[in-house]
Amino acid sequence: MRSTAAATALAVLFGSAALSVVAAGTASAAETTVAAAGGLVVDGALQRVFVGDSADGRILAADYSGTLVDLNAGFGSVSDLALSDDGTTLYAALPLTHQILALDPATLDVKQTYAIPTDTGPRHLAFTGGKAWFSYGDQWDGDIGSIDPTVDPASGTDPVAMAQFPTEGTSVGLWGQALLDTDPNRPGVLAVGQTGISTDSMAVLDVSAGTPKATAWYFGDYSLNNGIGDIDLVPGADEVLVNGGDRDAYANGTFSKAGAYPSGQGADIAPNGLVAQVKGDEVAVYRPNSTQPLRSFYDLSGGPVRWAPDASRIFGLVRDFEGNLTLAALTQPTLNVPTLTVNAPSSATRAKKLTVTGKISATVPLPVGVKLSVTRTDLDSPSGKALAAVTVKADGTYSFTDAPPAGGTVTYKVTYAGDAEHTGISASDKVAVSRAATSLSLNNNGKLYNYGADVKFTAHLGSTYKNRTVEIWADPFGSDKPKKLIKKGTVNSSGNLVATVDMTRDTTVSVVFKGDSRYKPRTVKVTAFARVKVSTAVSRHYRTGKIGSTSYYWFHKNTDPLLTTTMTYYPGRQQRFDLQVYYQGSWYSLDSEYFPVGTNGKSAVTLEAPGESGVRARMRSVYVNGSSGDSVNSTTYGAWKYLYFSN
Repeated sequence: MRSTAAATALAVLFGSAALSVVAAGTASAAETTVAAAGGLVVDGALQRVFVGDSADGRILAADYSGTLVDLNAGFGSVSDLALSDDGTTLYAALPLTHQILALDPATLDVKQTYAIPTDTGPRHLAFTGGKAWFSYGDQWDGDIGSIDPTVDPASGTDPVAMAQFPTEGTSVGLWGQALLDTDPNRPGVLAVGQTGISTDSMAVLDVSAGTPKATAWYFGDYSLNNGIGDIDLVPGADEVLVNGGDRDAYANGTFSKAGAYPSGQGADIAPNGLVAQVKGDEVAVYRPNSTQPLRSFYDLSGGPVRWAPDASRIFGLVRDFEGNLTLAALTQPTLNVPTLTVNAPSSATRAKKLTVTGKISATVPLPVGVKLSVTRTDLDSPSGKALAAVTVKADGTYSFTDAPPAGGTVTYKVTYAGDAEHTGISASDKVAVSRAATSLSLNNNGKLYNYGADVKFTAHLGSTYKNRTVEIWADPFGSDKPKKLIKKGTVNSSGNLVATVDMTRDTTVSVVFKGDSRYKPRTVKVTAFARVKVSTAVSRHYRTGKIGSTSYYWFHKNTDPLLTTTMTYYPGRQQRFDLQVYYQGSWYSLDSEYFPVGTNGKSAVTLEAPGESGVRARMRSVYVNGSSGDSVNSTTYGAWKYLYFSN
């Protein structure tokens, strides 16, 4: 399969600082994604980054921003990549098909396929001395081979040479597939690091004359390292860097300890000697032989990293939640990240002088007389107001004073713009600056109103600085009705704002003043109460008439009255049915019973007839807050209905 892709993938912003204050990150990458890393190579001339996918058998090309620009696929598995010294050929190792491909870096077209006569490999690749070198073999029988690109396979001469690891001066030779590394500044030198069960042996070979010769050999006894997972030739020195931490010098055919960086897992070394060390998900950049990193990047996969030849950036892989690896371009890798602190008092009085202190430091010394810019952000200057720049003392400390004109949260942001050796950095701290309290009131607290009454609530606002706006909110009882803004506006010359609330339920009414730069926010709440609407209709009577001054509904002694109550509906609501009889000049309660109110607001109750004449009774319907099934209204008593039973 063959295809060319434009950069359409989602950009992944990536950047961090090694220290306590996060610096402005500039690392970024677009989606050049592989399932598993199978080699990573940078081409400075084309400004291309090549990534092999060992799981999906693809070779991908990205630009220096990490944007995918080309790919070639269908290779089964790709275990490693290498670029020729002149940049005209990209080599790819295919261990499943036992081949090495020669591709055009500009197009990823395959120019030549080389069959490697082995059942295990090829595994790792490197190019130096005019040849492509590869490792192959299994445990106990590892070796290296080479491809001479000047030999035309059609000539009858095989360009592939096997069993190239020298036997002279290397005792038992390789016991596993080896890691390979070269230095473009030292053509003809090949570093070899043994992998497998026994992973401690290593060699530096001179391959400049065609037949490899051992410059130095170490038959691993684990005295120099604890196993080899990565090996790099050190530019400008007769040393190798093992696992990104151990520096081992070679001379007179042997290796010896030369020093160490802080422990790591792997590394890549730029032509100028800068070390990009991998440790877990961190990539730390070191100057040659130093122990303090210039800067660190986080959240990588722990896989391979490679320098751009001009040391302008580092390329690595970021793992997503699905386990895929995306190419990341880490820019400004040589700039040291300072540490910057800002310490402001936790609280202060408005318009009174306060002092802000702090310190800036870096592992690479900062210039003398560094100046920091200062910005104050507050309610009067939400976009920030520049204050006078502050000069850092010789010990890195600084201080400045200010009398904040606005209250509330005030933020002081201090910024160092950076220089030729340092990134820019900012830090900030917040101060709670005092504000005065204003008076705020709202009327009608605790008052009881009939259902549906339109009640005017008057809010009064006292003295403020600039903000004369208040909000009046109504929050009816019951979870089914949300809090609602009734009115928002500027108070009149008397400081008042009036809003009307339709009182259909008990309601919490609040007035909100959001404050200004001199007066703090305030909220005042009142609760007003609303009755339900209740009435009762009487039916089945044969007439009405007064007994004394009271009007009665007259029923035959064997007729059952039908009493239909209409009450404001609410889910689960019940009316209390109160029944009393008249006896010897007084009313006596017979029963109080609850009956449900339907969704139509009706509750019909049939009262059993007494069967005798001369009986006087009365009933009423009552809503009882808390006992009638809900608590959204205030207790409301319906009118008494008077009943008389005759013959």
